[in-house]
Amino acid sequence: MKNTAFTQFHIDLGAKMAEFAGYNMPIEYSGINDEHITVREKLGVFDVSHMGEIWVKGTKALEFIQYVTSNDASVLVDGKVQYSCFPNGRGGIVDDLLVYRVDSVTYLLVVNASNMEKDWNWLCEHAPKFGLTVGKELYNASDEIAQLAIQGPLALKAMQKLTDASVEDMEYYTFKKISFAGIKEVIFATTGYTGAGGCEIYCANEDAAKLWKAVFEAGKEFGIKPIGLGARDTLRLEMGFCLYGNDMNDEVSSIEAGLGWITKFVDGKNFINRDIWEKHKKEGADKMLKGFIMIERGIPRQHYIIYDAQGNEIGEVTSGTMSPMSKQGIGMGYLKKGFWKEGTEVFIGIRDKKLKAKVVKPPFHLAK
Repeated sequence: MKNTAFTQFHIDLGAKMAEFAGYNMPIEYSGINDEHITVREKLGVFDVSHMGEIWVKGTKALEFIQYVTSNDASVLVDGKVQYSCFPNGRGGIVDDLLVYRVDSVTYLLVVNASNMEKDWNWLCEHAPKFGLTVGKELYNASDEIAQLAIQGPLALKAMQKLTDASVEDMEYYTFKKISFAGIKEVIFATTGYTGAGGCEIYCANEDAAKLWKAVFEAGKEFGIKPIGLGARDTLRLEMGFCLYGNDMNDEVSSIEAGLGWITKFVDGKNFINRDIWEKHKKEGADKMLKGFIMIERGIPRQHYIIYDAQGNEIGEVTSGTMSPMSKQGIGMGYLKKGFWKEGTEVFIGIRDKKLKAKVVKPPFHLAK
């Protein structure tokens, strides 16, 4: 089991630790609900150093990215980030990821920790077609980089204290290379996986301790707290953000997963799976990932069966929890055609009962 550059801080703070994606990670500190509400209302700090970082460089970098990802990376400008996914050539998804454009010949791909090895092997398999040398133009920097996500409505205000660069007014899905907290250069990004605003800060492992201490000192007056992976999951689910392995996998298409908006069938972009997914979009999917909130009291969980009013199986829950903000059961699942409209009544099989829910569009804590 690997440690991140921040692991000892978590242990010293008394975090409940567990293995996640091969790393020793904090699951919770003060409790998931308390941590969740802290991020929604103030600011909290996540160790996300387990995420994978892969550099793609050279004159063929964009062409390569256009082939292996579903979104149109040609529209990116320097300092912009894009959400995308890797199609697997069989109609499914290898992983979802972020694409950072540093300049026209330099890109950073940020991928899920649980898929790091799979993603790396997938990229290495296709790199030679574009003349990219593994270890040179295609470089896995995951073990060299530490990353903190500071999330919440007060996050950027607190972090502005640590740099002369303007960060408080940064747009969503952008990034800058800046001096920060006495560290010569970090990547400071505003993507987020909580829907609460904030930033992600990438630095070299050797600068991690300095970063951690400075971030907590800057946030002290605003009520900053360390946050575990438990609250990270409830926060992303409340927003309806997909989690690979739950809400998408190697067997479902981006169309079925509700990710048609990151699947661009533009001229000249002949990405892996294009023919399959274009046909899928044209003909329509038989199932789609949809959100729901519980009408009757109950907590939906992954793999629970979803039924119609007659008791017929119409789908399966992929992610579910009790929303710390609305105090309602919320979830996502794949539903058969005919049950996708907002307000449609469905029933979730929880233990030996079928409890009423309705289809809604996330964010769930704002849905009525």
